Amino acid sequence: MKKAALFMMLAATAASAQVPAPQTPMPGQVLVSGTVPDEATKAAMLARVRELYGAERVVDQIAIGNVVQPPNWNGYVQKLIQPNLKLISKGQLKVDGNNVSLQGEVANEAQRQQIASDIAASLNPTYTVRNGLRVSAAEQNLLDATLAKRIIEFESGQAVIRPSGTQILDEMAAALLKVKGKKVEVIGHTDNTGLRESNLALSLARAEAVRTYLSAKAIDPAMITVSGQGPDRPVADNASADGRARNRRIEFRVAD
Repeated sequence: MKKAALFMMLAATAASAQVPAPQTPMPGQVLVSGTVPDEATKAAMLARVRELYGAERVVDQIAIGNVVQPPNWNGYVQKLIQPNLKLISKGQLKVDGNNVSLQGEVANEAQRQQIASDIAASLNPTYTVRNGLRVSAAEQNLLDATLAKRIIEFESGQAVIRPSGTQILDEMAAALLKVKGKKVEVIGHTDNTGLRESNLALSLARAEAVRTYLSAKAIDPAMITVSGQGPDRPVADNASADGRARNRRIEFRVAD
């Protein structure tokens, strides 16, 4: 009899099983597929993923089938779905019985080792973990280091860049001149205050404003693509003012 399996696939990370491969996720989506033995297990898995990523982002492709679970499998999988998965881009988390594999990109070696260590610590010795995480390309590291987790600020509710933001963008322009032969996506994000549709439009407008500013700094507009994720990909808790400020951000992502 087949073992229970879960395959989580995000447009940033994902989970799978003994079923056809899931579709390619849309930006910001988290696809969850696989085969579990009953509705209770399925509900528990989906609840955990939705808690971590937000219910609106999770796409359910989990099937109920005639499979068996290793002892306390549900509990161990719950432990694997932990906040540091958000550090992984273009990733997959696969739990097939007692075999766990993790793929995707992280910003640096310290993150790669920490995530692998946390996963190993959450399981018992009967589980085998395959760490397929890799450090993202040098170009991405350059952009991340230049931005240095700073927030490019805009006027409240507008796509007008504040002076502090233009200073950061001047540095980003210099870094982008070193990223040759690749496209870079500028992604706008907001907090969850107000209507989602309005925030999506605002985040896109802000990403467009960044592209316009960079084009005036000798960056080829064709090199830059833009998207607006609105409130869908928070990096902090929107319940606090500090968390909302961190979520109102611009992200630079080197395309494959």
